[in-house]
Order: sequence, then C-alpha cells, then structure tokens
Amino acid sequence: MLAEIITIGDEILIGQITDTNSVFIAKELNKIGVQVYQITSVQDQGQHILNALEDAKNRVDIVLLTGGLGPTKDDITKKTFLEYFQDTLIENPVVLQNIKDIFSKYLQKAPLPSNLEQAMVPSKAIVLQNPIGTAPGMWLEKDNTVFVSMPGVPIEMRKLITDHVLPRIKTQFDRPFIYHKTLLTYGKGESEIQEIIAPWEDQLPTDIKLAYLPSLGRVRLRLSSSSSNEQTLKNDVDAQMSVLNELLSDISIGYEDQTSIQDQISVKLQKQHCFLSVVESCTGGAIAGEITILQGASSYYKGGMIAYATQIKTDVLGVDAALIEKHSVVSLPVAEAMAVKSNIVFDTQYAIATTGVAGPKTTESSARVGTVCIAIASPRGVFSEEFNFGNSRERVIKKATNKAFEMLLKEISKN
Repeated sequence: MLAEIITIGDEILIGQITDTNSVFIAKELNKIGVQVYQITSVQDQGQHILNALEDAKNRVDIVLLTGGLGPTKDDITKKTFLEYFQDTLIENPVVLQNIKDIFSKYLQKAPLPSNLEQAMVPSKAIVLQNPIGTAPGMWLEKDNTVFVSMPGVPIEMRKLITDHVLPRIKTQFDRPFIYHKTLLTYGKGESEIQEIIAPWEDQLPTDIKLAYLPSLGRVRLRLSSSSSNEQTLKNDVDAQMSVLNELLSDISIGYEDQTSIQDQISVKLQKQHCFLSVVESCTGGAIAGEITILQGASSYYKGGMIAYATQIKTDVLGVDAALIEKHSVVSLPVAEAMAVKSNIVFDTQYAIATTGVAGPKTTESSARVGTVCIAIASPRGVFSEEFNFGNSRERVIKKATNKAFEMLLKEISKN
C-alpha cells in the first residue's frame, strides 16, 4: 500500500519553518505497513494544490495533506478541496461547538466570524474531530484514493493521526507488515564498512534491503523488508542483523530506538558508580547538551564548563599558563590538562575536554581551522588525540562531539 504526503504552505518552501510533520507521518504510516512513495511540498496556490492532488491520485492509495486549514485568507486547502471534489460546504454542529468551547475555555472571548467559518466542511467529507484546535480533519475519497486533510499545527496533526487517521487506515485497508532494524556504528566510514561486510552483503536475500545512513563520525545500517507474515519477517531480518552485528562488533553500539552512544555511557558509568564532567572550548557546550538531554543524567553527570577564552582556562579552570605558552592553546598537552583539572574541579572520575579551531578563522592558536584536540581523563590516567574535521564550523563541532563520546565509551568499556 502506497501513500503520499503533501505539505501546503509558502513558509515551508522559503525555509521559514522545517517540515517536521512529514517525518512524523512517515514514521507512523510505516509502523502499520504503509509505504510512503513521495513527499511533496506546494505553495498556498489553488492550481498548484489541485495539480498535486491529481498527480498523487494516479500513483498512491492514500494522500495525506497538512496545512492551509486556518481562518485567514491564505488558508485555501478547504476551498481547493471543494473544487477538486465538486462539493459544497455544510455546517458541522460538533465542530462549531468545539470552536466555541475552545474560545470560551482557553481564550475567554467570543470567536470571530472567520473562526466560526471553520465549522463549514465539505458535505462529502468524513469529519475528523480536532479536540485541541479549531480546524477539523477531513477524510474524502475519489476514484479509489483516500484524501485526508489535517491542520499544519504539529500537535493538532499528531492528535488526528493517532486518534483518527491510523485507526481508519487499519480498518479500511489490508496492509503488509514492514520491518526495519537499524544498527548503530561509530569510528569507521561507510566505505570502510562496505569493504568489511561485502561478502555478507552479496549473499543478502533479495527481499531484504540494506541501507547505509552516514552522519558525522557515525554510520547507521538499516535492514528493511516486508511480508504478509509478521513473525517470519522479523525472524529473517533479525537473523541477518545478528550476522551483521557480529561482523562489526568492534564498532557497533546497539540498535536504533533501543540505545545510543550516550545511553551506553550512562549505563556503564552508573554500573561503575562513577561520575562524568566536561570542559569544552571549541565545542561550546554541545557535548554537555547531548548528555543532559537524557532523562536521569544527574545520576552520573556532575557538570561542565565552557572554557572558551584562554583566560578562563587558566584563571578559572587552573591550567598552567606556561603550558599554554609552550604548546599553544590548541594542543594535546593543554587538552589533557583541561581534562585532569575537570576531574579535580567537579570531583569526578571521568572527564572530556576539547580545545580546537572550529573556524572559519583562527585567532589565539596557529593550528589550522578544523583542528581539534580531545582528551579523556579516567581512573587509569589521561590520553588525547588530535583530529582535523575540515573547515565547516558546524561540522567541526558535531564531529568533535561524536568523536569525544566514541573515545569516552571506549575508555569506560575497559572496566
């Protein structure tokens, strides 16, 4: 079964907002065996929307639209639906009452006429009630294709997908089972990985697809398949994934949706009854942010410092100024000193330290743009490595963050 997602709004096409709706919808459809064939974004322009609807009808079974259902003049999805389905508007009393209740309870004022007009819906539509917004969802059919229109507000769209759209799809359509399993790896690029697993990949059954999903310093390997028999499907994919995991055992950290490198660090630190601290220069708090976003981080993470300026490294953190003078602020000895001092200042057993030149210009150091020194201090001592992550500031920071976690996990795993 195939679906297409259409997002409506100039704000998406000019880059003013990020289309998170399509990501959510695609994931939820995949869970129930619906394959997304295409994602399309169109302008707030009637003919453009009409063309997109007709094109989608000719290639998929269900079309899901978000956006353009608000009370203002640029919200034209409902008007375009009337033209496409050759329909007229009728007032839905349940939607009307919902609008009045929302304005009374949350806004303490009467709705405007434009708000009340949102209770006017196409007569051919099955109305999908939206309890947290004024615009309802609409379910219509044409030439054996289902069209579902939903508000573009993410929280409202998600409520409609979960409460109405997915249950209706499951009731109305026979769907195969789709199963994905993704292995998380770090430390090797996709070309290196491909060389290692080539013999296994060559004998992979044709109904199981392998995808390489590289990011900065990490590669995800996804196996995907579909079948009418759910248990056989999972058994076949899991068996192949077990072989893949064994082939890459030195760089694999587990499966997506089950673990992450930060999760692994969390578990190991707590098992060892140890604490972590971080001192960051060039990464500017990115490492600490990745740690503290996890629930329960306080059970193993004590704190960190952004020692961005050299003076902070010496006056606050306590790094010897003579060491910096001798080796430069971006150097392995300075990174190691920062990590050691972090353990002292925060009374921790493990520490990460970064110092480098994220770019685009270099100032206090003679090191090339992209140079990053990362140090890990542990109960066994301190060690460091120097890298060059290129000349893109964003990429340098992200790569340095990922590499720091990789180094820390390896060190913690020695216990």
